Amino acid sequence: MAVFRRGLALLVCPLTPPLALALAVLPAATLPVRSAHADPPAMCRVVNVEFTPGGIPAGPRADPRAPVGTPPVQSPAIEPQIVAWLEKPSGEFVQTIFITQQTGRYGLGNRPGRFDFNSGPNWPYGRRTTVFPVWSHRNQQAFPQLEFQGGTDNDLSHSSGQSSRELHFCRPLETTEAGWDAASCASTVYTDKGVFGAATTGYPPRADVIPVTGTDSPSTIMYKAMNPFDAVSQATPHIGNLAQISWPIPADLGTGDYVLVMEVSLEQDYNAMYNPARYPSPNVSYGNYGVPYRGQPSVVYKVAFKLADTETTATTTDYVGYGDPEGAGTLHDPDTTITSDTPNTGALRLLLTSKGGDMFRVRVDARPERDVVAPASPGNMVVSDPLASSATLSFVAPGDDGQLGTVTGYDVRYLVGDTPITEDNFASANEVTFDGAPVSAGQPQSLALKNLLPETAYTVGVRAFDNCHNISAITTTTFTTAARKVGEVDACFIATAAYGSVLANDVEMLRRFRDMLLKRSVLGELAVETYYTFGPPVAGVVGESDLLRSTARDLLTPLVNRVRQLRW
Repeated sequence: MAVFRRGLALLVCPLTPPLALALAVLPAATLPVRSAHADPPAMCRVVNVEFTPGGIPAGPRADPRAPVGTPPVQSPAIEPQIVAWLEKPSGEFVQTIFITQQTGRYGLGNRPGRFDFNSGPNWPYGRRTTVFPVWSHRNQQAFPQLEFQGGTDNDLSHSSGQSSRELHFCRPLETTEAGWDAASCASTVYTDKGVFGAATTGYPPRADVIPVTGTDSPSTIMYKAMNPFDAVSQATPHIGNLAQISWPIPADLGTGDYVLVMEVSLEQDYNAMYNPARYPSPNVSYGNYGVPYRGQPSVVYKVAFKLADTETTATTTDYVGYGDPEGAGTLHDPDTTITSDTPNTGALRLLLTSKGGDMFRVRVDARPERDVVAPASPGNMVVSDPLASSATLSFVAPGDDGQLGTVTGYDVRYLVGDTPITEDNFASANEVTFDGAPVSAGQPQSLALKNLLPETAYTVGVRAFDNCHNISAITTTTFTTAARKVGEVDACFIATAAYGSVLANDVEMLRRFRDMLLKRSVLGELAVETYYTFGPPVAGVVGESDLLRSTARDLLTPLVNRVRQLRW
């Protein structure tokens, strides 16, 4: 609640009904937070869940709307979305223990825009209410549903004054565009982060938004504090690789009979019953962007197991039903509409796995574990060859118990500037998702830091945790990103001088206007070339005078206001 109250204090308007609802539904943290200096428990209990996800591999795929005979296009892999939770045999919901980060952290189920918008590589819009319909109606959470600030669900184009820089999703693409098969965005993207509407949903808002005052809605201040699933969100396991969830059981969860439920969703998983002919692209502007994503609905697996003072295991090879194709909470019984004879699709989205004499699609191992030693802290942390917008962080991996074994994962945070990261401010620092595989103690571990600003100082802190969620001390390092390459012009010289910072949102908006509109015509290109010839010397004079800076801002204001109304 403390985080929420700090955010609420930043609001300059009275609480609207959706904001009041946000206060009412603000959930408690999913996992306990333990101080690195607290004594670890003598014993914890853990639930380990193993499974092998299927999916659609990268490669040539036909656009489902294209005429027969049209050559396929190279497309990225489509990995499944997965959520796992515990229930009692009676069906009473206990707790979510795992959710893929696209839904749990980046808000796939609760984004502005209609649910049947097309999809594509890292598509930014559309509340995917069909991703986990069973879980979303059972998880006992209610969040305000997000809408576009402009008030319409149907539009993929939004004004600059309501679109801030996007650090995760990419812009919508057509299948014929270069970059459709890319793993990252082709250019800097700006999106409408939404506003609370009157309706509610069981899906959380995204937890990664850093609000931009005057552009993003006041609702965005509360997104992160409202999301209780960020703590159990993890990167989607790769297709065909054995994956493991390791969940420390809360001390107040009693022994007895439980059920592990796993819901698995996969975009574009078409068959004769679920395909673009039956669930086509919506008839909206920009409807040619992306492809229809609605194929077979989510499928659900269940494993009944016992939580006891000794180790127990249980498995399943079969699915128990499927979610509603329209997003209702009904769990439908298995039937012939779901593909059940082809790996990677339908009922076989989790692949059959063999381990220790067991054949399973989901395996649950519940056991007490004595763990009195926390992981050591990451060692010898360095940032190698920082570029203008990215860097590689490397360190020596610690062990699960001091310097022995392999840790479960890493919590990575950063602050802009050289402010030290400590136990007191670690939780409030910006988070970097660690989506790699932990290596054994003493081996080099690395991760990529992306979407950085040039010539900017950053402080990064990392701590390790084990499967009992004992955590290490924090290791930190500070570095400065490089300048832009010679000849790489990406700043609006005069506007930057007038506003005093390349980070000013109006400067970003003018840059987009320059890149997306002015440089697409002969006259616009001539104006840009002239600007870059005379702009830098003028900016040097403007930047040295408060009077000239103020005058320049006054002169730029009509242009800024006009550009704010443009849509692209």
